[in-house]
Formats: sequence, structure tokens, C-alpha cells
Amino acid sequence: MIFVKNTPNNTGVAIYGDHLDFEHLYDALHEVVGDEDEFVSYSSARIRILGVCFDLRHALMGDREIEFIDNGMNRDKMKLMSVMTPEKNVYLKINALWPEILFVTMALNDFIRLYAAKKAKKKYDIYLSRELIWDHSLAMVRGFQAAIASCIKDTVSPASFSRMMNSMNKDYTWFERYTWQYLDILNCRFLEWDNEKRLKSIPTIAKRLAERGEEYNQIKKEAQTAAKVYGTHVDNIKAAIEYPEIIDW
Repeated sequence: MIFVKNTPNNTGVAIYGDHLDFEHLYDALHEVVGDEDEFVSYSSARIRILGVCFDLRHALMGDREIEFIDNGMNRDKMKLMSVMTPEKNVYLKINALWPEILFVTMALNDFIRLYAAKKAKKKYDIYLSRELIWDHSLAMVRGFQAAIASCIKDTVSPASFSRMMNSMNKDYTWFERYTWQYLDILNCRFLEWDNEKRLKSIPTIAKRLAERGEEYNQIKKEAQTAAKVYGTHVDNIKAAIEYPEIIDW
């Protein structure tokens, strides 16, 4: 089962799962976000979700961290069942910055709607259509979002959690043609803060990502202007920031 925890320095989240959990989540995320030529106006959001898939794949290849998690077995159970088993299971682990995982969680709402509309034959109650009601990919992605929501609930105050759920789950689409440079700026700014400020700022970061406020619109305008100057697509413009080589999670 996938579960998610806040990292010790409030830098982001640690995502845990066994080998099958990560395999199934990797496949489900790829299925829901579609191919490159689908949902073209959501390409920048799709790339950020595929960033999670990149880490999942590297974890499956043995290129990320592992932890040993209690599996419920003990000497008494082994004696009762006449078996010898390990008392811990190997769980794979990947990390994601708080702004990044909040963005991914919200963007997945858009892709779930797009995926459901594509798969369902009915034009109403698409989530209850027989093509989707037991859809494995949807269940995996919703489970992933639920694990992140549980982590948020354990990390922020009850009042902040309520506000975050309201802003992160409104009934309109946010992430079509999203200016991804803004997310990079928030990620790097978040890394510059101390542990306490990071913790206090998690709800604010979610609100800024969802609402596309004044700063977002300014960065969007600057990216569009730069794209015209250099004669390229706005997605090819990089924000004038650099991620640190080493992140202290």
C-alpha cells in the first residue's frame, strides 16, 4: 500500500510502497495522463506528473532509497503457522518537494476528468459508467491522491487542512496551459526557507498554485515575452533560478 510522510525538514514528502505498489502506480499514472499527443493543452502538467513516474521507475531499478517496514509477523505467529518469515518488508522510497507534489495532486484531478470522459460511453455520470466504476488506473491514482491528503492532514493544522482541501478540489480546471516556470520558482523559493517557515507555508503554496494570482500572471507574461523575443514556444523558456545539487530532506 502506498503511504506518504512529511520529510524531517519539512522540505517535501516521502512516498513509500513495495515493488508492486510502485509498478502499479507507475502504470496507472501513465495510463491516466495519456500519450503525448493527447490532452495537448495540458502538456506542461503532464510532464510534471511524469516526473513522479521518473522517480518511481528509478526506485524500481534500485536507484532510490529503501526502508524496512514491519509486516505484522512475529515469533508467536510464525510458531502458530509453522513458518519462518522476515518480520519486515522492503519498501521503496522516493521524495518530492512540497510545491511539486501539491501541483501534481491537483493536476491529477484534471487528468482524471479527461481520462474518464475519454473512456466512458455515457455523457452523464461518467464515473459510474461500467467502463470506469472499477477502473484500476483510476483507483490507483485516487489512492495516491488520498495518501497525499492523509499526509497533509497529519502535517498541517485542522483549519489549514480544511482550507487546503477547498482550494485544491474546486470544480473547475486550473492546469490547462499552466505556466510551469511558476512552479519551479515556488520550488526553489521553498528550498531557501527554514524548516519552520516551510511548514507554515504549505497551505499558502497550495493556494497560490490553485488560484493563479498576481505573481503567477506576471511570470506568465514574462515567459510569453521571452518566447517572442527568442522565437520559441513559451514552454522552452527556463526560469532564472537553479535547483541546489543536494536537497536536505
